[in-house]
Amino acid sequence: MGLGELERVELTVGAVAPGGHCVARVDGQVVFVRHALPGERVVAEVTEARRGFVRADAVTVVEAAPQRVEPPCPYAKPGGCGGCDLQHVAPEAQLDWKTSVVREQLTRLGGLTDAELAALDVRVAALPGGPLGWRSRVRYAVDAAGRAGLLKHRSHEVVPVARCLIAHPAIRELPVLSTDGVRWPAADTVETVASTGGDVTVTAYADGAATPVSGPRAVRETAAGRRWELPAGAFWQVHPAAADTLVTAVLDLLDPRPGESAWDLYGGAGLFAAALADRVGPTGRVTLVEAAEEGVRAARANLADLPRVEVVPARVETALARRRITGPVDVVVLDPPRSGAGVRVVRDLVAARPRAICYVACDPAAFARDVRAFTGAGWRLAALRGFDLFPMTRHVELVGLLTPPDGER
Repeated sequence: MGLGELERVELTVGAVAPGGHCVARVDGQVVFVRHALPGERVVAEVTEARRGFVRADAVTVVEAAPQRVEPPCPYAKPGGCGGCDLQHVAPEAQLDWKTSVVREQLTRLGGLTDAELAALDVRVAALPGGPLGWRSRVRYAVDAAGRAGLLKHRSHEVVPVARCLIAHPAIRELPVLSTDGVRWPAADTVETVASTGGDVTVTAYADGAATPVSGPRAVRETAAGRRWELPAGAFWQVHPAAADTLVTAVLDLLDPRPGESAWDLYGGAGLFAAALADRVGPTGRVTLVEAAEEGVRAARANLADLPRVEVVPARVETALARRRITGPVDVVVLDPPRSGAGVRVVRDLVAARPRAICYVACDPAAFARDVRAFTGAGWRLAALRGFDLFPMTRHVELVGLLTPPDGER
């Protein structure tokens, strides 16, 4: 008989796994344990029983690992807020944790050998600013009593909080939470933004409709040596140092050259397109493909001074399959959503025969699956960098360089 919900069991914790867990086994049954570290002896309470495995929280630490620290946030505990997975892990050890996950996914899902992994020398690097106070965009859920808070892990239950410690200091000062005496009886969610340009906004959402509460409707950001303006609710990297970090990595790996043709796929407001345009110069050209209307408008407005950039409003799959992007291409920036690019996009990119593709990924599993599709077509993952854009959480950002077989360009 397997373990059941709310049952408690003492166990020894094994290796880290995707999703902010570690893996343990009890009588042959797989247990995914949160709030634990490899090598620890803990008492775990089962939170979910599934066929073949169970999920559990470490509620008592019997033997602690040396990397364990006291979580700075009182809500980062079993049954509390589910936003931070790793507050119980020392900051340097969080980088090791994420590196292990990336390696495991590239081996299991990406099909890379130990020798290929060793050649890549995969590492996850920290960004400036420390592990707290970095999140420049926070969306709070609202419970039935109108209190803004954060969700429990794998749940729609709202945990009212007094402060979110990973939120930007300007967001923590906003009168949004119930401890500030604020209620949101007509809202489903409340979104807060603290931009790198100094704007601070609050927007309430109900049934998908946005109501500005305070601050400008459009916020200013600074990145890649440019000023950007975009709607407060539009996508932008949540860590203040992320945009410049990713642009630097992409340009370093891809090495765009004057006169080249470049594609920026899933281009958003045009961050990478602008950087590419600077490198390819007036004799080169850049094509940005973006499906979201908000992103298309932002890209056209922010890149209006760069006539060599063409903005194509379309899904990437459609643009490639229907040849909405014309002409030869030398380099590609591929920055898909969390689900990845997929086999169809990989196939069409291989057929376009660029000399290099720089893949920006926010999910190691989706990235690894796409890497397998590329390597199956003879391409190679030539370089890989990892960045901790989301300290205290399980998430990690990757920038990989993919190159075609020798002699095909």
